[in-house]
Amino acid sequence: SVYTTKFPGIGGKIRISPEDFEVSELISKRATNSITDESGYAVYKLKKKKIDTNHALSGVFRKTGVRLKSLGLKDASAVTEQYVGSPHKGKPIEDFSTEKYSLRKIGFTKKPLSKKDMIGNNFKIQISDCSDDLSSFTEHNHILNFYGYQRFGSKRPVTHLIGKAILQRNFDMAVDLILSFTSSYDSDENSEIREKLSDKTNYEKYYDKVPSQMDIEKIVLKEMIDHDDSIRAIRAIPLSLRRFYIQAYQSFIFNQSLSSAFLDGENLFEAKSGDVCYDSKSIIGKFKDGVEQYLSLPFVGYSYYKKTRFDHQISKILIQEEITPKDFFIKEMQEVSSEGGFRQASIHCSDYLSNENNVEFSLSRGSFATILLREIMKPNDPIAAGFWYCYFFKILNTLPIPIIMIPPIIIWIPYVIQSGLAYMKDD
Repeated sequence: SVYTTKFPGIGGKIRISPEDFEVSELISKRATNSITDESGYAVYKLKKKKIDTNHALSGVFRKTGVRLKSLGLKDASAVTEQYVGSPHKGKPIEDFSTEKYSLRKIGFTKKPLSKKDMIGNNFKIQISDCSDDLSSFTEHNHILNFYGYQRFGSKRPVTHLIGKAILQRNFDMAVDLILSFTSSYDSDENSEIREKLSDKTNYEKYYDKVPSQMDIEKIVLKEMIDHDDSIRAIRAIPLSLRRFYIQAYQSFIFNQSLSSAFLDGENLFEAKSGDVCYDSKSIIGKFKDGVEQYLSLPFVGYSYYKKTRFDHQISKILIQEEITPKDFFIKEMQEVSSEGGFRQASIHCSDYLSNENNVEFSLSRGSFATILLREIMKPNDPIAAGFWYCYFFKILNTLPIPIIMIPPIIIWIPYVIQSGLAYMKDD
């Protein structure tokens, strides 16, 4: 709910075409140096457009019979390049390309690359229909680390609301939000069927008329028609998405907390005594003078750590939301419970360059390029300006393994154990 830069904004739109949004994955220096010409686990560069990572890797498997694993997920509305590798030793795949993607072997590693080897992304973005003031933007290191609009569904911003309903044990409300929440940005076809589904007596009547793209809704509807049990209906949704609902609500609380602390005058760009911080190796701990550290805010869960200077803002928001930290331990659905953790307060942007209406920069893993673009563009209507793409839902039912689209949260282990034991004792 705030901007942190004084820049007036250049307006414009992003993602007019996939070529306007280029993303290149960055891996650690250690991981880069581990790639050699010697035999071992093959490593490839996957370059693609108009196709998401999982669909591309499914295509590779169909053509070669070899399953490759990615370090991160890249969406279909951009031109992307990323590292993928084989989890097994064996004969490598020959380089090949299709209309939508290409695969190129770059070497071998002694052990497979893992997600922790991916440290960030480099972005090259063209902003269309904007003013010519982009070169005047110099505040790229003064931006808060908000979650982007796409975290909440964008065109149909309901994911966090579903998460809140589950946390409040209002499972009937969660089902109703999944089936009938409407948005002015949703299609007329979808909105029309959702209005029908707001009446429970219409479930069976309109089941066969639900469009194919509303696959999650069909899962929930089927369970409600067969069993009329809202908890059972929600449990029929893939676990990764159920967890994502809770994480989206945690992201909402985080964004609100960050905004409130900024408005209250807290310095969110420098750590001080008593703060919880990440160091340059992403290890979390208390502030130490003279050590390079990055201020972090709590990511609320059932092990919420209150002893930060931000508890005033966070506790106030939780009261307004009628939520407590203990609510994040869900007896009725324990598999989606969340202990919480910490997240960096500000974005750490490097290699920033701009030219005419093009901008290039690198962000550490877990930060959203759209948040930096939001400060540059100051869009009146973020959805119309291209901030809408919700990749998670597009690929959900094509995933070979469960995927959670959340930046890694490193839990402060001693406190989690202590507060977890205290919770069980109290309960």
